[in-house]
Amino acid sequence: MTDRPRLAVTLGDPRGIGPEVARRALAEPLDAHVTIIGAEEQIAGIPADERISVGSWKGGSGAGLPSDRQRALRAGQLAGHALQRAVRLAVEHEVDAIVTGPVEKHALHAAGFPFPGQTEWLGQMAGGLDVAMMLAAGSLRVVLVTTHVALRDVPILLTADKIIRAGRITRSALTDWFGIAAPRLALCALNPHAGEQGLFGDEEARILIPAAEALGIAGPLPADTVFVRAMRGEFDAVLAPYHDVGMTAIKVAAFGRGVNITLGLPFIRTSPDHGTAFDIAGREKADSGSMREALELAAGLTRRRGPVPAMR
Repeated sequence: MTDRPRLAVTLGDPRGIGPEVARRALAEPLDAHVTIIGAEEQIAGIPADERISVGSWKGGSGAGLPSDRQRALRAGQLAGHALQRAVRLAVEHEVDAIVTGPVEKHALHAAGFPFPGQTEWLGQMAGGLDVAMMLAAGSLRVVLVTTHVALRDVPILLTADKIIRAGRITRSALTDWFGIAAPRLALCALNPHAGEQGLFGDEEARILIPAAEALGIAGPLPADTVFVRAMRGEFDAVLAPYHDVGMTAIKVAAFGRGVNITLGLPFIRTSPDHGTAFDIAGREKADSGSMREALELAAGLTRRRGPVPAMR
């Protein structure tokens, strides 16, 4: 492939570390055409081929606002509009992939974007598609069956159908995007010791075993061993029943190098595996490693899959 991958990069919440980690991650040359999207004041200093402003942050509508609530509202507006613009570029085939900076969900909700996270919103903007959240770090790939929900709600929301849909999306992405001809998947158990034959819960027998059999995959396997087996090369991806069991595995295995990938979209989307980190924003202490990994993975997946033809 001779064409450079075309990436749209959103800066996320302007109060967070997104702008600074993007700037540092792009300071090193990247073999891609990069379009930066964000607040007018923050895109100016970031190395890029193109820059798109979605409004002013400091010019009387951001830092100058008198209350934290108003600042959050404005931050949510800018982050939301940046994501909308990036998706529009992807849907119109003007870019091959988008890389998104971290956002605060409360700010997005305040700005009128009532989604659990960017993953779910992306699925809606792409046409109401079924999507899945994958976290990747080296050889370890974890897909979350349920995402941003309270732990008490997981047993209610975790269904065989939801697991099967996540498994099918994962299998397709591993084949089409990662070039794995016959992906090997495993399903992580919900309960300790995979339920211990019903002693610690019956979800494995009622929900997880039928789903694993329908998909033809390994599991359910106990959480304290399945991720180690995946890291040793036994599985290409693990389906995790809830957010923290999957996220913890990724962050313990490779903190600062993990990448979030949205599966099921017609375009590639990656993001760093961290949040806004308001407590250190603007102090130049944030690690840009995960953002760099997200940029390189987006470019690499585009090269493997091939670019989306630009509309003329």
